Amino acid sequence: MAPPQTTFQEPTMEVSIPNGSDGSVKLPLEPGLSQAKAKPEAMSFPSPPTFEDKYKEREYLKGRLAAAFRIFGKYGYDEGVAGHITVRDPVQPDTFWVNPFGVAFSLIKKSDLIQVDHDGKVIAGGPVRLLNTAAFMIHGAIHKARPDVTAAAHSHTIYGRAFCTLGRTLDTITQDSCAFHNDHVLYNSFNGVVLAEEEGKNIAECLGNKKAALLINHGLLTVGKTVEEAVFWFVSMDKCCQAQLAADAAAGGRGEKTVKIDEEDAAFTYKTVGTPRAGWFSAKPLFDVIHKETNGEYLE
Repeated sequence: MAPPQTTFQEPTMEVSIPNGSDGSVKLPLEPGLSQAKAKPEAMSFPSPPTFEDKYKEREYLKGRLAAAFRIFGKYGYDEGVAGHITVRDPVQPDTFWVNPFGVAFSLIKKSDLIQVDHDGKVIAGGPVRLLNTAAFMIHGAIHKARPDVTAAAHSHTIYGRAFCTLGRTLDTITQDSCAFHNDHVLYNSFNGVVLAEEEGKNIAECLGNKKAALLINHGLLTVGKTVEEAVFWFVSMDKCCQAQLAADAAAGGRGEKTVKIDEEDAAFTYKTVGTPRAGWFSAKPLFDVIHKETNGEYLE
């Protein structure tokens, strides 16, 4: 059932966006509060920072990428040497930064990251300059096909890879899964470890303009306009896979089926929980916690 419609127009006030953003948002006031009673000081709502200096932006993004690996390590998203997260370099946009092959996610620092060009050559970075070929083949193709994508994440999680054996996309059965409603795909082909350029291109083509892909018999892939967004979609999608596996098993054991959210309600909810801004803001606590727990060591 669609949310009820109303002609009541809540009063709004302009709220400045910090960190150099050039826009503003309008937040509803409490019901019954007139504009005259609103507090005179502006309410601040966090926003991704913007940079005039691309070299400073590079250092910031590398720090966020290092934090992202610490988050993946904390959540147990590592499986030996598998898995990778990339961020497009703002100085040289046809290159990206990625984790060195064989370095534990939980130990990665900003200084460990390596920069890879469009030919798959490591051109800068830390002391370990081994490149995971699959990281280049998948991420290189995505960054080339999607100029809007700043970051991409892929790893082999327990629930993600279990769900990816089913050959289906997620059902919209929870509020959280609404973030992926009509915004993820199934890549229905498995040809072993992605070592060929053609396979990377096929994954990028299948992903299209969506935020996430379920790679059959493989694992999850998410992208975003920010490192934070890509990371949150990955964490949330893995949990959605876990929730659906549990719900399907519970319903099946009773000879029943799960209750699906209807199209109109799912589409409405997506506009709240499935946007790039929602993904960035939802990830903020994860990054705040990892900074506190590591004392900022990842920034070295």
